Amino acid sequence: MTVPPRPSPPPTSERRHIGQLLTQLTRLFQTDLFERLVAAGLTDARVPHTHVTAYIKADGSRLTDLADQARLTLPAMSEIVNDLEGLGIVERRPDPTDGRAKLICLTEAGWDAIRTARTIIRDIETDYARSVGTDDFEHAAQTLDTLLNNLSQPE
Repeated sequence: MTVPPRPSPPPTSERRHIGQLLTQLTRLFQTDLFERLVAAGLTDARVPHTHVTAYIKADGSRLTDLADQARLTLPAMSEIVNDLEGLGIVERRPDPTDGRAKLICLTEAGWDAIRTARTIIRDIETDYARSVGTDDFEHAAQTLDTLLNNLSQPE
């Protein structure tokens, strides 16, 4: 379903700028998500783990790619991956395209955690939609998705 564009009011000093909105909403979202993950039994879940779970590919990702996508240093990403590996969420496997490289892959426990997180995220989105109205929430989410896609494409 395509949502028709809405007329845009000019930005005012009464509205937070986009960086503030995204940062503050992300912080609130992460807090809510991780409280619910812990309540669902994922007691070792930590916000930095999202630097892996947000970018890992279904068939695995190289550590360097994860670090680049998360905009983290290689040592910082390595520390997060080591933590997740110790928790049994990811494992390192040989990269079939390069015998010297390793892929970071989700384990079955990792896939279970992803499925749990996706269910919780759907619940959070339902709560958000209830707060502002389903149409407004969906329009905002679709607009942000379009903006992300447009800004992510190379020129």
